[in-house]
Amino acid sequence: MTGEKHNGWRNVMDKRERLEATIAGQSVDRMAVAAWRHQPVDDQNAEYFAAATIAFQREFDFDFVKVTPASSYCLRQWGVRDLWKGHPHGTRDEESQAIRDASEWSGITSGDPNQGQMGEMLRALGLIQTELGHATPFVQTIFSPLTQASKLVGARSLRTHARLNESVLKKALQAITDQTKLFVEAAKTTGISGIFYAMQMASYTEFTEDEYREFGEPYDLQVLESARECWLNIVHLHGEAIMFSLASKYPAAILNWHDRETPPSLEEGLKQWRGAVCGGVRQEATLVRGTPKEIRGEVREAAYSTGGRRLVIGTGCVAPIVAPYGNLMAMRKSVEKMGVDEQRE
Repeated sequence: MTGEKHNGWRNVMDKRERLEATIAGQSVDRMAVAAWRHQPVDDQNAEYFAAATIAFQREFDFDFVKVTPASSYCLRQWGVRDLWKGHPHGTRDEESQAIRDASEWSGITSGDPNQGQMGEMLRALGLIQTELGHATPFVQTIFSPLTQASKLVGARSLRTHARLNESVLKKALQAITDQTKLFVEAAKTTGISGIFYAMQMASYTEFTEDEYREFGEPYDLQVLESARECWLNIVHLHGEAIMFSLASKYPAAILNWHDRETPPSLEEGLKQWRGAVCGGVRQEATLVRGTPKEIRGEVREAAYSTGGRRLVIGTGCVAPIVAPYGNLMAMRKSVEKMGVDEQRE
């Protein structure tokens, strides 16, 4: 093992060794841990966004960096407009949607990922790689084609179009998929370790499973195939009533969901998923409104329930930008203070 020392932290394994062992279910020197957050305002400029992302990582030294852009980075070329209005999660509010009528789906075509906001994101990835080098894995957020479609038209209208305008919507979904694959190919040249594949529509509150298998899964698998050569692909299931059994068949290394708010638990999830799971800490109730002691308690619970194997400590989604520094640091330090033997008790 090569080992590493960074920002005062001393580790036996380096980050990639630790993550690869975690994914494979092998022994590790300590549990892996990661948190990520939006960088509002800065996320509109490559230099500022890269600098803010690196500063967050330098402070906490997580085991991987999840690059978290505004969700509109992949939608601007189709007419989506959004504004920063101070959301505590660091997200931007959509001001206009690109699709108002089913006939407008025909205007969704793929283009050059090096242009516009996607091009700005690719520049940021290059800057992040220059700063991180090979010491810290980093993954780029990719929204599923159905998630992107929902942001173009709104979730309610999307369901209507899926049921009444099937062929038109499917052509648009394929165009979105083609665009996404082009972006993934370009992102791979920057040195990303994988993609963070965000699935916000794979929920029974949005679609039936049969509907998702028709309008979501075929396009998901195309995008994931374009990233297959990457070693740190992460699938994220967003929200409640998630289609876990469906996503558990997807080709990726880590599965992340709001395990504290919606089934399955981490323990039950590991029974269905072959790789590692990421979670254990409540995004709002504990990371924002809790205390360092409560965070350490949730980390211990997660470790005990899983035996400390195939587990990356994290939250179900982004760390809100209002999360206290001390709580984030408590999550990071918890894995240092918890010995491997203690994790497996």
